[in-house]
Amino acid sequence: MTPRGAHRAAVLGSPIAHSLSPVLHRAAYAALGLDDWRYDRFEVDEEALPGFVDKLDPAQWAGLSLTMPLKRAVIPLLDEVSATAASVEAVNTVVFRPDGTRTGDNTDIPGMLAALRERGITSVPAAAILGAGATASSALAALSRLCPGDVTAYVRGPARAAEMRQWGERLGVSVRTADWADAAHALTAPLVVATTPAGATDHLAAAVPAAPGTLFDVLYDPWPTALAAAWAGRGAPVVGGLDLLVHQAVLQVEQHTGRAPAPLAAMRAAGEAALRPAAPREP
Repeated sequence: MTPRGAHRAAVLGSPIAHSLSPVLHRAAYAALGLDDWRYDRFEVDEEALPGFVDKLDPAQWAGLSLTMPLKRAVIPLLDEVSATAASVEAVNTVVFRPDGTRTGDNTDIPGMLAALRERGITSVPAAAILGAGATASSALAALSRLCPGDVTAYVRGPARAAEMRQWGERLGVSVRTADWADAAHALTAPLVVATTPAGATDHLAAAVPAAPGTLFDVLYDPWPTALAAAWAGRGAPVVGGLDLLVHQAVLQVEQHTGRAPAPLAAMRAAGEAALRPAAPREP
């Protein structure tokens, strides 16, 4: 048990109804025997966030998980921010300390690394990123620890290209940018990280090479994406969004509850079950 009576946590965001976080965290609580713990989801946007956080009693609340659009909006509300979160200006994990202080961390970056490590990927000579934005910056931060070579980001428009180059400079990653129209060229990289919304890479499925490297597609619903299915069809390794979600949630559970290791297998099984299509009913 934690050294205090706190036993509540939740995920915040907008939209939030689709979030799998409650499934994963509740499975962890069950496996750890934390029967008095609760994990909920709340629809909260940037405007409502300060008031929502201020109303939480740290004697009852252990922490929060944050999704878009709150990962940067929460930073001014915190007393401390980890170096990992500060490196990408994004917090997805808040912990309420017994003294009332609020600390922020980013478990997406170590979650990405853990998901890749689970598939035996600890170093790659070069990589490509499909897309830009918050997830792409986290991907760059992860690649800063396992890719000594160039990273090419395929993006739409000069503003996105400039943003990715700036993130590269900040994170110490050599980033080249290329136009989204040439995204098929990305598929020859040893590691391809797709950070785009659902459907955005479907047109690339037909361009998967005969012997591709590793694909890390951060989506988990719908799964598999057309690109992931084509990649797996070539017999090449695919790391999916559920892998990332589970690994980052493991770290959140450990920070919120003070219990480690969190039950990775139980959490993954719960996530897989939640994503499994429902069996058709008998007529």
